[in-house]
Parts: sequence; structure tokens; C-alpha cells
Amino acid sequence: MRFTISRKPFYTAVSAVSKVINAKNSLSILDNFLCTLAGDTLTVTGADMDNELSAHVDVADSDGDTKFCLPARRLVELLKELPDTSLVIEMNDQTFEVLIKYPGGQYNMMAISGMEYPVYRADDDDNAPMEFDITAESLLQGLDYTIFAVGDDDYRPMMKGVLFDIKPDRMIYVATDTHKLVRFTDHRVAPGIEASCIVPVKPANILRNIVSKDEKVHVSMTRKSATLTTEKMVFRCSFLNGRFPPYERVIPTQSPFTLTFDRVATLNAVRRVAIFVDPGHGLEKFKITPEHLEIKSDDNGMGTAAREVVPCGFDGPETVIGFSAPFLIEFLGIIPTDEVVVELADPSRAGVFTPAENIEGTELVMLLMPMNVDKF
Repeated sequence: MRFTISRKPFYTAVSAVSKVINAKNSLSILDNFLCTLAGDTLTVTGADMDNELSAHVDVADSDGDTKFCLPARRLVELLKELPDTSLVIEMNDQTFEVLIKYPGGQYNMMAISGMEYPVYRADDDDNAPMEFDITAESLLQGLDYTIFAVGDDDYRPMMKGVLFDIKPDRMIYVATDTHKLVRFTDHRVAPGIEASCIVPVKPANILRNIVSKDEKVHVSMTRKSATLTTEKMVFRCSFLNGRFPPYERVIPTQSPFTLTFDRVATLNAVRRVAIFVDPGHGLEKFKITPEHLEIKSDDNGMGTAAREVVPCGFDGPETVIGFSAPFLIEFLGIIPTDEVVVELADPSRAGVFTPAENIEGTELVMLLMPMNVDKF
């Protein structure tokens, strides 16, 4: 077996596919890439027990079809260091010795028969899959806005992923860990079906890294898994089992008071004051008046304290409320507009954070539960 391949697209493919492979695998064969040569296309596949990613690369001068496995880590490291040039890859079909040559040198590796690589079987559903198309822009925005709010509690496994709540005329992405909740609704896409699934953190992060913003993504979805296909890649992932919390019941439909402030100025102030919070709970206190937002933190154990004041607009009575500094920094870092709107009811109820103006056709809503404040 012999073929010629350009180093740059080959490295791009293996680098993307390597994100699926675990650092430690129960099956040693999964430490390898499955390379499938068919005609003028080389398909590189990586998998764990729940996900599988394949990338297609054009080749030249191919003299036959075959399947073989190569060590993933070593191949990625080699291609990363090689110059951008054409590579000639040869394999002895009897001994599985692989030779990778370029004008400056050659490298020998041992392959494994591709017949030993496990077949991805994430679903035993006999029903026909549901299919729809989605823009990569919607997919990436939905994941970027929500994935930071995913939970990590083993006792609530259904919260350890992003909910895709699919409606005929919109896509809804939701994540929560009980302390914070984010819902991003995109009316710019119309899947034409109604379904829902919970995508775990690992495949969600892989999608964020392998999909380009200007691509179209075709989704084939069954009860337990989905296959997402782009022009150059095929990604199969398994869903989390369980029922996602009824998020719509948690989001207040209307709050009596509205707070508005400059996002960047407030974010910078929150970051500075956060340096002085008690690391045991991360509490920042906020005194809200119609014209000013006073931010305060203290650590009695270390004898430190901090206070800053930023301008704001508020249509309610003077209010004192507490929020987790790390969570608030995440919220203000994600919201895409210069001005932030926060709807408040009282210091014991969640604050509803939204951009002052949503991107056309979308809606971003973020809930943050308050913390107890004994005194300001």
C-alpha cells in the first residue's frame, strides 16, 4: 500500500480527531487512529467508548484500499514537527511496517490491522432517525453561551451536559448546575422536528473545536445518539440518560425591578473586588441604589476588604444582595453587549441577566441564584 498526502491537511485532521481519544483507554486499540484508505480519500477515525470522530483527507497516487491503525499520540507529534510538504506513506501489507517519507527524512512505525478496531455501536434503536440541518454558527453560539453552566455533580448526572431542546421553528440550548442556569434560544434555524437530548461536556467541547462557523451541519438523531456530518468530518456521540430539569418553571416570567449597568466597567470592578473575597464562599455583596452599584467583599480571617462603586440605573428601592464572584465573572464575560440588564425581585430570588439587546433572532437568558448576606 502506498499513497501521497499533504502534511498540513493531514495534521489538521489527526489533531481534530485526537480530541476524542482518552488519555487512558480500557481498550489499548483505542490509543490508535483507524486509517481507512478508499480511492483518493483517507479517513482518519478516533473513538472512545461513547464517541467517534472521522475526518476525510484527499490523497494522491493511491495504489489500493486498506484499513490500518497507527499510534495516535506519536503520529500527531510527528506531523506537528514536520515541514509543510508532501508525504509519501508506504505500508507492507504482510508485516504492517509503515514508512513515512518526505524530502528531508523518513520515519518507521508499526501499524495494526484495521480489522481489530471496534465498531461504533451507540444505539440499538430500530426506529428511523430524525434528521435536520443546522448552521454551525447557531451550534457554536449555543454551546459557547451554555457550556460553562454545566454541572459536575455525580448525583445529578442529567445536569452534566447541555440540553438540546429542539422545536420545529427554533433551537433551545440549556445548561444548569442548580446555582446558575443559561438558556439560549435561536429562532434563525428551523429544524422542523420536535425532540430533545442531553449532550455530555466532552462531545460538546469537541464540537466547539472541530466545527467552523461558516459550515452547515447535518444531524441524524436517534433515541440514544446523534451523528453530525460536515463536509470534512463525521462525529457520532452518545447522549446522557435521564430527564433534564423543567427549566421553564425556574425562569421568572416577570420581575418588578430592573437594574442596568455597563458590562465592562462592572466586570472589571467585580474582578478587582473578587481578589479580596473569602475563598471559602466567594461572596461579593452588592448595594443597589437608583444611581450607583456599590460592590464590597471582605475576608475577616485575613483582615482584608475591598469596595468599589460603579454607576447604574435601578428602578427599585435600595437593595442589598450577594452573588458568587466567580459565577458573576463568568456571566459578565459571556454576555455579548456593552450594557447588561438584570431583573430582580428580592434578595432571596434569582437575578435574571440578559443583554440589553439580543442578536437578531436570538434570546439569551441567564439566572444566577443569590447568596445570603448578613450585613453589608
